[in-house]
Amino acid sequence: MKFPIKKILFAILGILVLALIVYAFLPKPVPVDMALAARGSLRVTVDEDGRTRVRERYIVSAPLNGRLRRISLEEGDPVVAGKTPVALIEPAIPELLDVRTAAQAEARVRAAHAARERAVHNHEQARVEDEYARTQQARMQRLFEREMVSRKDLDDAEQRARFSAEALQSARFGVKVAEFELEQARAALIRVNTVTSENGDNSGFTILSPIDGAVLRVFQESETLIAAGARLVELGDPADIEVEIDLLSSDAVRIAPGARTILEHWGGDAPLEGRVRRIEPGGFTKISALGVEEQRVYVIVDLVDPVENRRRLGDGYRVDARIVVSEKKDVLKIPAGALFRQGGEWTVFLVEEGIARLRKVKIGEQNDLEVEIRDGLTENARVIVYPGDRIKEGVAVVPRQEE
Repeated sequence: MKFPIKKILFAILGILVLALIVYAFLPKPVPVDMALAARGSLRVTVDEDGRTRVRERYIVSAPLNGRLRRISLEEGDPVVAGKTPVALIEPAIPELLDVRTAAQAEARVRAAHAARERAVHNHEQARVEDEYARTQQARMQRLFEREMVSRKDLDDAEQRARFSAEALQSARFGVKVAEFELEQARAALIRVNTVTSENGDNSGFTILSPIDGAVLRVFQESETLIAAGARLVELGDPADIEVEIDLLSSDAVRIAPGARTILEHWGGDAPLEGRVRRIEPGGFTKISALGVEEQRVYVIVDLVDPVENRRRLGDGYRVDARIVVSEKKDVLKIPAGALFRQGGEWTVFLVEEGIARLRKVKIGEQNDLEVEIRDGLTENARVIVYPGDRIKEGVAVVPRQEE
């Protein structure tokens, strides 16, 4: 029996058309972005803007009433302790310098003397604490070399020694300033007594710089009548700076003193290293850009890098601060965009032989980009990053680059 060739050809063509129609309606693999679960380091940070400030500031004020001559110093001018003239005060109306003025000058001398005694006591206390901290550091170093204590114990001892050294330096500065204020108060008292005496002259009283550093701010530049205690100039050492960061109180409680801090976008070629010295115990209310009240806390960071690496960084400069809350060296991690919540649990889409499979996971530390996986995935497992609405259990997927 012979079949017409035309019928055979039409049958074959019909089968092909039917196969094409069926193939067209078959579900196609969905192109997706994939990532591998890999082991590596994971750093969790609290990121916020910070502002530099000179650590130790000194405000030179008028020790007595009188006429202030024009201050010739400008912001940034260097000053030398006991040598650079900061201001000149002349008696405005000598006949008004009566017994009460002299009594006020004597009271300022007594107050300055008490402040010096307090500064000396604080310095002695800081010296004892620094000596103890250095002794503990040396002891921990010996024990660590004998493998009797952990590295963390040694790091804690080194941190306490560093903080105590900075506290001692601050206390030493306080004694120096207190002694200068006492000297100025005594000089002002002598000047008042001289002017009020019958043979006194009306020459001016020169205020010298109490510290080595530079002028940070001039409060009163022009010549004018001033009262005792009026602020004249602010002095400080621009090289001795720290960073002030205001954080949300919920973030501040996660930070511990000594935490590593990375300072970026300050204008230099490389980031700067810092350490958290203090989390202030009192918070304050701040209105955000969206008009929401926020409770914030100041965190103070000391710079670790030498001055040579940050000479261009001055007082009141802006920096981007990243305070390290946690840092792990060998963890299994995936991109944070692969996670989503389902039924109150963290879930990912795992790719097995080109098919998307739901997988519940347990997570640990996480930052904006990556998350630690403690259970549910193995190393080199492929997960879908930012799965869309088309991704469901059992759906065929293909890497987007192979689309």
